[in-house]
Amino acid sequence: MSSKKIVLASNNSGKVREFNALLSPLGIEVTPQGLLGIPSCEEPFPSFVENAIAKARHASKLSGLPALADDSGVCVDALGGLPGVLSARFALSDQKKDPSDADNNALLIKKLSGVQQRSAHFTCTLVFLSSADDPEPLIAVGHWYGEILGAPQGEHGFGYDPLFFIPTLGKTAAELSAEEKNQISHRGQALNILVQELHKKLNKKIGLPL
Repeated sequence: MSSKKIVLASNNSGKVREFNALLSPLGIEVTPQGLLGIPSCEEPFPSFVENAIAKARHASKLSGLPALADDSGVCVDALGGLPGVLSARFALSDQKKDPSDADNNALLIKKLSGVQQRSAHFTCTLVFLSSADDPEPLIAVGHWYGEILGAPQGEHGFGYDPLFFIPTLGKTAAELSAEEKNQISHRGQALNILVQELHKKLNKKIGLPL
């Protein structure tokens, strides 16, 4: 069976790996927008869903392909929900115009220094568009609950995974295998919901082999 190509409105290598692992069994090939020469879209909005829709429309318009966009981040209760939509740019500054995962993690550790309340959750909002002008975007949201550690732990994953501790497992997200993480993560949850919606609404319309 030939695969159906969709464009991912991201160049995050970790996200590309996760989405391909989750969608390849369905015959779907996820191509990051950068490989198609598509520049990143601005993300000026205060909510995950608004940013995800903007990114998906941008990628679909410039590629002519169905588009999948993911806006996600970690929301820390003690910080009023921050970093939230700013998660990838949390440590942004004049000196750090493109902060690394390590930069963002270090700032989060600093912000929570001496704080006892460590509860947090990852949020993932996925948006799928069959075309740039699709009037009915499919939207799926997943949440993953845990706590923020005071130091990184684990070698896998990306982003804030080394700080995100899951009490029920006794591990951080960075100590899980890719297969374990995909089964329970915010992104895995959102994608499962999205796939169900694709089954119901779009499989015939856009020819996805679902």
